[in-house]
Amino acid sequence: MPAVFVHVSDIHFGQERDHSIHIHDDVKLQLIEDAADVVAKLPAGVAQGILVTGDIAQSGNWQEYEEASKWLDELAGRIGCPIHRVQMVPGNHDLDRKKLSVGGSALLDYIRAGGQAEYEKVFANPNDRATLLARFEDYGRFSFGYRCALDEEARFATNLRIEIGPDRWIRFVRLNSALLCTGKEKEEQPELMIGSRQFTLPRKTGEENVVLVHHPLHWCKDAADVREYVNARARVFISGHEHNPKVHVEPVADGCDVLMLAAGAAVPYRSNDEYTYTYNIIEFDWDEVNDALAVTMHPRAWNRTRKCFEADGKRLGGKDRRFSLGSPNFRKVGPVTSDVDGNAIAEDVGDTKPVVEEVPTETAGAELGEMPSVPPAAEGYELALLRFFRDLVESERLRILVELDAIPSDFDERMTQGVERRLFDWLVSEGRLPDVTAMIEKMISERKDEDA
Repeated sequence: MPAVFVHVSDIHFGQERDHSIHIHDDVKLQLIEDAADVVAKLPAGVAQGILVTGDIAQSGNWQEYEEASKWLDELAGRIGCPIHRVQMVPGNHDLDRKKLSVGGSALLDYIRAGGQAEYEKVFANPNDRATLLARFEDYGRFSFGYRCALDEEARFATNLRIEIGPDRWIRFVRLNSALLCTGKEKEEQPELMIGSRQFTLPRKTGEENVVLVHHPLHWCKDAADVREYVNARARVFISGHEHNPKVHVEPVADGCDVLMLAAGAAVPYRSNDEYTYTYNIIEFDWDEVNDALAVTMHPRAWNRTRKCFEADGKRLGGKDRRFSLGSPNFRKVGPVTSDVDGNAIAEDVGDTKPVVEEVPTETAGAELGEMPSVPPAAEGYELALLRFFRDLVESERLRILVELDAIPSDFDERMTQGVERRLFDWLVSEGRLPDVTAMIEKMISERKDEDA
């Protein structure tokens, strides 16, 4: 059974001015209606998650992410996936440029005028990293609850993989291409960088990587180095930013391909003949005949006359939208047991739902005492984690940790989101998830009463 994802990019919550807010609100509502209808008609009937390739917000401030969270919750509910099952990366509009200090500006100038050596020198220094990552403060809070937080050491991050065939998995890998953004980037003069600490993608037998990033490679001056790793270790590379949907398969070697997918914008600044409202529904499946990753695109575009989304027969492959990609990491697993007619025998994989594993973030930080480093296996954990970090303010989270005795008496660490997460996980491992959930509901209810 294919793993189905709704893919949106460049939603730009908060960009609206004057009358455009009504038009864009309608477009976002119609996108939900359309996605629900299309997904329901697919064999799976539901989606496994949502992919967002950057520019969720317009100015990177919390009010915009509050609106985005409500919309994502509604979208997830209508396509039948858990509201926490979102994979996201930041774009150039997901940072708050007002939070860039004079020192931060000097660091950016230093890196952009130099190259990989200068990049590594800055990002190897925790104080310099903190200065540049401060611009992502609100995005960081928003994404943390989805387990898509920016890595504190500016490395790639990965926490979700899905089995689409017998011992054949896809793994989503997230990159931050907006680390060096200032708002003055030009395509013809690339100054951005991914950096080797990010582009050294993981490689594992039986897994093919699906890379999510905001900027297409040609916006980065280390594009050649990034491309080498993408070609060697990824099967799908999904980007946004340019608002112009494109797709093509790059043959890397015999039996090895990379699908390069550039997304359109769900909500560009304006809709015209060149750019319009677009999004995708993507099916990831196992091509058992070729032992390959199969990707089927369902591109959707806005009909300006009928004022609704419809199938896009022009972009992203037109009518030929299924791509079978040479997948060397699948073949390393070895042949699948077959019956006398050569059909794969794998416990009727084609008739079952894809196995989804929300695994420990591969770049997780240091431990806090004896507290667990992996997400506790508790029903409702992921939803509670999302609500704890996304829907509560810092003082409310601290109140929960204090009242549930999660903070040791000799505790002397600076309270960061990472520390809060480890304390949260400790409570869950101690069987206190019902208490945490009840207190989250209490905090939200008290706030609503105060606002009434």
